Formats: sequence, C-alpha cells, structure tokens
Amino acid sequence: MTSAYAAAGVDIEAGDRAVELMKAHVAATRRPEVLGGLGGFAGFFDASALARYEHPVLATSTDGVGTKVAIAQALDVHDTIGWDLIGMLVDDLVVTGAEPLFVTDYIACGRVVPERIAAIVKGIAEACAAAGAALLGGETAEHPGLLHPDEYDVAGATTGVVEKSRILGPQRVRGGDVVLGLASSGLHSNGYSLVRKVLLTDAGWALERHVDDFGKTLGEELLTPTRVYAKDILALIEACEVHAISHITGGGLANNLVRVLPEGIAVTLDRASWTPAPIFRTVQAVGGISQPDIEATLNMGVGMAVVLPADSVAAATDVLTARGIESWVLGEAREASGEGASVVLRGTHTAG
Repeated sequence: MTSAYAAAGVDIEAGDRAVELMKAHVAATRRPEVLGGLGGFAGFFDASALARYEHPVLATSTDGVGTKVAIAQALDVHDTIGWDLIGMLVDDLVVTGAEPLFVTDYIACGRVVPERIAAIVKGIAEACAAAGAALLGGETAEHPGLLHPDEYDVAGATTGVVEKSRILGPQRVRGGDVVLGLASSGLHSNGYSLVRKVLLTDAGWALERHVDDFGKTLGEELLTPTRVYAKDILALIEACEVHAISHITGGGLANNLVRVLPEGIAVTLDRASWTPAPIFRTVQAVGGISQPDIEATLNMGVGMAVVLPADSVAAATDVLTARGIESWVLGEAREASGEGASVVLRGTHTAG
C-alpha cells in the first residue's frame, strides 16, 4: 500500500535504498578522526587531532556545481559531477594554506532514484579521498513539484585547519613576486550558463556532436571533471615558500587573482605564456565573444595562480611537475604605491 507521503511524491524507502548504496563510497573517505558512521543526526570529527597545532584556525567554504549539472542530467552521467563539487569546495579552502578535514553535501532532486543518487555520491567520495577529506555526512532532499523528476542540484560545505602563522594571503605578497599558473583540466565548473547558451542554444550543437579539436564529443568535453588540486597545493606549500594562491573560478583569472593582492601591488600577466585549450577558443569564436568578456567568465586554462618569491619558482615547478601538474610563469608583481591592487593581462595567446 502506497503511503500518503509517497503519493505526494516523497519516497522514503527510495531514500533509504540510496543510503545503503552509498555507504561503501562514503566509508572509503574515512579519516582516523571520524567518529561513528553514516546515518546519525550529525557527523563527528575528533578535534583533539588539532592539538598538534600551536594556534589552529578553522577555515570553511560553501559552494555548488552550478548549471554544469544540466550537462550531467542530459547525458545521464552522474558519477563525475561530484568531482566538480569537491573541486569548488576544497580548492577554495586550500588556497589559504588550510588542510581540508571534512565535507558535507546536499543533493536536492525532483525524485530519488537510488542508483543515480549513489552515483553522485560516488563521485563526491572519490574526490574527497583524492583531497584527503572525509565525507562526514549529507542530505538528500526530494522536492516533487519544485524540481522535475530527473532534475537535481548539488551543493556542499567543507571545513579545514591551518596554523595561524602560516595563513596565505595578501599580507605576504611583495613587489618582485612571480605568478605561476597551474593548468586547469578544462572549463572546471564555471561559466556553463554562457557555454550552454553559445554552443547548445544559439549554435544548436548537440552534446553527441564529435568535435575534432576536442578529440571527443561536445558532451564529453563539457563534462570533463574539475581538477582537484588540494593535495598538490599542500605539497607545494610544504616544499617551498608561497605567499598567496588564487583559485580561478567564476569571474576569471584577473578578477580572482586580485582578491589575494594587497593595495599597492600591481600584477602584469602575459597571455603569450600559454595557449588556452580548444574549448575556450571554440566558445569565444562561436559566440563572437570579446577577449575581456571571455576572460571575465572562463578560467581560460588556468586553474590556480600561485604568487611566490622568484627564487621559489624552480622548486615549485619541480614539485608540480612531479605531481603531474603543468605550470608556467604567468607574470610578476610590482609595487605601485598609492594605488589599489590590480591585475592586467597583456599580449596575445600563442596559437594552438
């Protein structure tokens, strides 16, 4: 017999099945500090582990995936979108110098399909493990009448810890510092409203369309998971002196880099130092988008920008190369007394 709640569109039994299917994925993210298991009212993390810090400072970040979920839903591929969520969360955190400790997630859907929810959580859990963070808990909310049955949205929050004396940021940046670019894996999880409008709506391209420049279908390119840099960044700041790091997300390179610069510091970046991947050039060409406009929306192939002393560049490059991260010198900082912080891009990208 169907319950009144199920008749209203909320299937509690389906939710329970989803939890059973995701348990093994969540367990794979467990850290020694985690107490208890999945299914309680709250997740527990043993804070006595912070006793090794002289002055521990907690850092927290909240984010979502944005309209990239529409691509996952259209392709019926749900086990990579979790990488995008975790990339948006832990990499906002780690740029302060903080180690991600745990994550909680929130999935809102029109209808709970246990296998679909479990696939989403599988991606979240895999990315958490790659970042060294425990997936401590979460919520799956069924919203019939608010979302269509096959629609969902994903968001989350993360907490980390950093020694107060080692917090990275504008207070460390000096004239003469160098800006190192770290390659992105693609669009990551920002600018999809523009990309979808240009390629899908206006140009009428199908997600199944094979694009020679990409070497894959459009859908496969658009669903490329966000690179999760957390362990790479932690290894970098452990190995050499770093002053500040910017996670290049919504708003693009200049708008995010300026957030970690103090007043009186101006940075000039050289476009000729790198070649954006074909997806960026394609969106710009098909949409007839100006250079300033595209640079204020997409990451243009730069996932992180690291500000560090010139004498740290060689060591930093070695660390990143050993970890499979392409990096290059983007530009440098100079003192600009009496001015606010600024970032300027000059030159032209080299041809791909």
